[in-house]
Amino acid sequence: MTPEHFAEATGPASQIAAADLSVVTRQGHPDFLDLPWEHPLAGWNRVTDRLVDVRRGQSRHVVRMVRYDERVYALKELPHRLAAHEYRVLRHLEDERLPAVRPVGVVGGRTACDGAELDSVLITRYLDFSLPYQHLFHTTSAAMLSDRLLDAAVVLLSRLHLDGIFWGDMSLANLLFRRDAGALMAYLVDAETAECHPQLSDAMRSHDLEAGAENIAGGLLDAQSGGLLDDSIDPYETAQELIDRYRRLWAELTHEETMSAEERWRINARIERLNELGFDVEELSIVRSADGTRLRIRPVVVEEGHAHLRLRRLTGLEVQENQARTLLNALDAYGLLLEREAGAPLPEAVKAYRWLSERYEPVIDAIPEHYRDRLDNAQLIYEFIQHRYERSTAAGRQVHNEEALVTFVADVLDKLPAERMLTAPDES
Repeated sequence: MTPEHFAEATGPASQIAAADLSVVTRQGHPDFLDLPWEHPLAGWNRVTDRLVDVRRGQSRHVVRMVRYDERVYALKELPHRLAAHEYRVLRHLEDERLPAVRPVGVVGGRTACDGAELDSVLITRYLDFSLPYQHLFHTTSAAMLSDRLLDAAVVLLSRLHLDGIFWGDMSLANLLFRRDAGALMAYLVDAETAECHPQLSDAMRSHDLEAGAENIAGGLLDAQSGGLLDDSIDPYETAQELIDRYRRLWAELTHEETMSAEERWRINARIERLNELGFDVEELSIVRSADGTRLRIRPVVVEEGHAHLRLRRLTGLEVQENQARTLLNALDAYGLLLEREAGAPLPEAVKAYRWLSERYEPVIDAIPEHYRDRLDNAQLIYEFIQHRYERSTAAGRQVHNEEALVTFVADVLDKLPAERMLTAPDES
């Protein structure tokens, strides 16, 4: 594929050619022309000062991280056909609002100083506040691993399959995690083997699931042999639990349910169960039997993010699902307080604006700048709400924001590590 055809196939981008070098990047990012593209990535530690050593999983390809001001980018060296394919898949995942690293561009036509051809390089944006599995194994209990990490991986794989994405390479190394209000949210890192289809067959889903479970069992065994994982975790039982949880979630998301015509309340109950799982039902297929005594219902389109979609509509905030639930609860509680003070109902938009400007933003603004790399804003607000509740319970009275902020900074933030970008152990 020529650079021109690649740009046409991948949407708006900036294209810069120097001799045979072709740099195709999306708007709003650097042009990367100051990087030593004539050298293989493996030798870049000797020829550029933009490198930053970030904790990450293992990769079958050479990967380097570079920094431009506050932004960090991942560069992966691989044949051009694979780089172009992965870029297109990642663009599709972004368009479908699926959790994955964001593609930035592809560099092709690279030639070494001795005239040898070099592989292309895929450029993606580093995911701020993302945590590789090695960090989680160091900082979380075995119980959290078996619950939160597995749930995050299962939800991600289910979302991909609902959208017709065959991953083909789910593994611990190809997952990143972000904190999500006491839970974890998983992100796809490597889409080299992924395929986009209108719909996946049961056989394709089963193959993807079982291959992923096998990879994860292998990753857990490696982690145990390296002393990263408690011996109480059985890698094979954990992999089987991933399969079981996926199948339970998939059944809840997609199975057809039959009920009597007098049990129509079960339709709302089904929708509420899906909402509690974090999925939004956009359409239901309801079929009545010939004699009118039975109904068959099945969700036709299911989109993850019931809570975060509502929060985004009300406030414009882009957060993860569990964070959104906490913030919506805070928004709704403050809205009730405003309505009691006004003595009348208020529009949702008014309540949302006042909560954002009078509660959310003042807390964020009050956090000292040097603590902003501890947690992203939504997680910071979640932790603050939990802290304020604990302080109020201990005091037997409502502790207001201004008072809670003092102890939150001293007792919580000051003890947390910086997680915006985890540097490699030798730079920590």
